[in-house]
Amino acid sequence: MAIYLQTIANGLMLGALYACLAVGFSLVWGVLNVINMLHGSFIILGGYLTYFAWHYYGIHPIVMLPVVALLMFALGFVLQRGAINRVVSAPVLTTLTLTFGLDMILYNLMTYWFTATPRRITLDLGAVNLGPVVLPVDRLLGTGLALLLTFLLYAVMRGSNIGRAIVAVRMDRTAAELMGIRTDRIYAITFGIGTLMAGAAGVVFALVFPITTNVSGTWLGKAFVVCVVGGLGSVPGALVGGLVLGLVESFAGFWFGPQNAITAGFVLMLVLLLTRPTGLMGVKGYE
Repeated sequence: MAIYLQTIANGLMLGALYACLAVGFSLVWGVLNVINMLHGSFIILGGYLTYFAWHYYGIHPIVMLPVVALLMFALGFVLQRGAINRVVSAPVLTTLTLTFGLDMILYNLMTYWFTATPRRITLDLGAVNLGPVVLPVDRLLGTGLALLLTFLLYAVMRGSNIGRAIVAVRMDRTAAELMGIRTDRIYAITFGIGTLMAGAAGVVFALVFPITTNVSGTWLGKAFVVCVVGGLGSVPGALVGGLVLGLVESFAGFWFGPQNAITAGFVLMLVLLLTRPTGLMGVKGYE
């Protein structure tokens, strides 16, 4: 029983991280209909910015979180207005190819500048013992930040004018334009928010996992799985999808070995694609 409790705790903490990782990806895909292949590299970039600020200047990752978030939002906003907006109405394959090409450029630049050597922020915060369950404080900190970021995005989407405009564009672009909403600006803001969330997830992941360009594809793949499991276009869906994926990987790693945990997640994605393609909490609009 103690082992199962530990496995559940590990899965829930991992799932919260996955939700934070995927929610920005889901937002961009759901609103712009753009599959953002840059998402994994954005996560790594956010992690690198945090690591080097901590390593060379002693800046705490929590202090860097809002700085990285603002920088990544600006990067996403400029990138969407300057490049992606030119093809945003084109077929999905066109935008997919564009973001894939941009991802290859960013990936290779980061590999050239930073090398592929794994780096990790080690704060040595100890652990909390809850009976037989051991919870590392750095992972608890990462889990708390991930949940906070996810809930903040949910609050923005539900309670702000920008959030309501994004939902309106997501549901019916033509009607939104007739109501005076500038869809090109909303698209840029949405892509900026998605990039912000990816960079913020990178800050959180730097507290828990080693940062290296070699895992950008892994994080992108997990974002796909979370979107399929939870349902595209929903913050609660991303949270549920992340928690389900975290639990599946945690138990799969316990039963079949850690090397098979990722495989179990993709098997779950394929099963849901065949049985429930809208996901567990798929909705028409983003909320």
